Amino acid sequence: MSETPPENRAESRSDTKSGRPFDPRGKERFHEERAASTVRGGSGAGDKPDLAAGVEAIRNVVKTLKPRPGVYRMLDARGDVLYVGKARALKNRVAHYTQVANLTNRLQRMVSQTRSMEIVTTNSEAEALLLEAQFIKRFRPPYNVLLRDDKSFPFILLRDGHDFPRIMKHRGARRHKGAYYGPFASAGSVNTTINALQKLFLLRSCTDSFFSRRDRPCLLYQIKRCSAPCVGRIDKAGYDELLAEAKEFLSGKSDAVQRRIEAQMAAAAEALDFETAAMLRDRLRAATFIQGTQAINAEGVGDADVFALAAKGGTIAVQSFFIRGGQNWGHRAFFPAHTQDVAEDEVLARVLMQFYEEVPPPRMVLVDRELPDCALLEQALGELAGRKVEISVPQRGDRRRLMAQASRNATEALERRLAESGTKAKTWRELAEFLELSDVPARVEIYDNSHIQGTKALGAMVVAGPEGFLKNQYRKFNIKAAQTNDDFAMMREVMQRRFARVLEEDPDRAGGMWPDLVLIDGGKGQMSAVRDTLEEMGIEDVPLIAIAKGPHHGREGREVFHFPDGREKTLPTNSPVLFLAQRLRDEVHRFAIGAHRDKRSRAITASPLDEIPGIGPARKRALLLHFGTASKVRAAALDDLKRVPGVSESVAQAIYDFYHPGG
Repeated sequence: MSETPPENRAESRSDTKSGRPFDPRGKERFHEERAASTVRGGSGAGDKPDLAAGVEAIRNVVKTLKPRPGVYRMLDARGDVLYVGKARALKNRVAHYTQVANLTNRLQRMVSQTRSMEIVTTNSEAEALLLEAQFIKRFRPPYNVLLRDDKSFPFILLRDGHDFPRIMKHRGARRHKGAYYGPFASAGSVNTTINALQKLFLLRSCTDSFFSRRDRPCLLYQIKRCSAPCVGRIDKAGYDELLAEAKEFLSGKSDAVQRRIEAQMAAAAEALDFETAAMLRDRLRAATFIQGTQAINAEGVGDADVFALAAKGGTIAVQSFFIRGGQNWGHRAFFPAHTQDVAEDEVLARVLMQFYEEVPPPRMVLVDRELPDCALLEQALGELAGRKVEISVPQRGDRRRLMAQASRNATEALERRLAESGTKAKTWRELAEFLELSDVPARVEIYDNSHIQGTKALGAMVVAGPEGFLKNQYRKFNIKAAQTNDDFAMMREVMQRRFARVLEEDPDRAGGMWPDLVLIDGGKGQMSAVRDTLEEMGIEDVPLIAIAKGPHHGREGREVFHFPDGREKTLPTNSPVLFLAQRLRDEVHRFAIGAHRDKRSRAITASPLDEIPGIGPARKRALLLHFGTASKVRAAALDDLKRVPGVSESVAQAIYDFYHPGG
């Protein structure tokens, strides 16, 4: 990317909190020697924003830097990451933040919150660009552009490691050996394609354990979606031929496969083998169906991803098409966040780096505009892919027509988003007015309890705002003190624990952890319990509302809103504000019930062996297989415990001592 003052970047997730650079593909691309230079400096200032303190902290770090490529992280007083950036020359880039007069208001706010920095040097700027994207993905900094899409992309996997490889849907890390095809835009599109491919190539989709247990064909064979290799209805050579055709078809050579099936069907009909001809006809229809689901004409494109950007009213939409082997595997629109004051071409570049942290780059990436430092982007994506990747702006022909279609889709997606946002924003404003709030709440916390006659009690909190539910901030509370039927006592405990923590971690209310509104699923009793609890903690300025179902348990939509002063309000049954409140209430109810079911399930499957230190799932399984029940393990002699496969002498002694503490 450019050496101009850094703006925002892209979102992400991570599997580790270690200081070592994180590579989601496990390639160890960044080695220890490349990441050995981690520097931390600070001014010792307090938590409040202070521009002078931030500049001083950055200056302390600049003194230690050299003009080498690398990645820097700006941290606040709590050590949370504010911003991640990369640089061709770290000393020059980081020093820029000390020149306050040249910074935008947004960057000045960031510097005023900065109290320390962490630096990781790399061998090249391309490595820095990749590492920057990984760190953004991990820490989700508030001053970086974030690609707000936490859904992984599904692939079709033809898995190796078996005489009769399986066709399956796959998400996540690509750890299994086999051939991957995708990405597909949604689970629905990949499921539809797999169903058609099963009809076309009769490949098995069952698990290996299911396969090994069969002694007769399953239903999929009866409906002509599997060749039943599990019971020998097809030999390995025949199955390998179908597998090769499937790989050929998925690699873009669908015309050759269709011609071959047509020839086989004609030959079968010529030989009066009408049963085989009918089966081949059905396969041919499946091939036609797959190609008929191509919503766009990607013929002649090969392997490429297409990205087009549309912007309006401060909102940006990026439309993507996924083309593999000349076939359209679907499309998806993204709406990146934190894009204020960032050039559109820079936003698109950041979206690409974010996107390809999840998806292997194809050989060609088509974009609707020139990108800054395009050669650097190509180099970084090439390192991810392990081969050359070209980024191109189509000028003519099929690719240009494809890009025009992507641009139209981007504009339409943006207009839908703005229309939805307009309606949504109006509803949230009306909610704030109805609940007598001073402003539209940016953070709403909704609470509910779930239990069975006081047992396995659990409290739940979900968080929402005008942009939707913030699922990464949901919390559940295992009720400890109030193990009775007293819903009010349970709610008091949840409130005490939640607000004791926020008082400790964010006493100045500057960290965005305090709610602008608390909604409680309940009536007057729950409202009184929550109000009194917060007052005892010295918290009297957090708006509280309880939502109780009205007559006939809310079947008429007559929810009653209880205010802390005892007043009650209702809304018309067709009110959008009522629908919004019901959606918030129903979400916490769903989350609480789901968490409670999980807790009950764990309790049901719990074993007395779980209490023994050092006994994991494998040893527990071995003990139960050997003795049959946990009670027999308890009664076993030491010599008998030593005979269990996988249980060493020391572990056997530990088990025996656990049940016989007296000797």
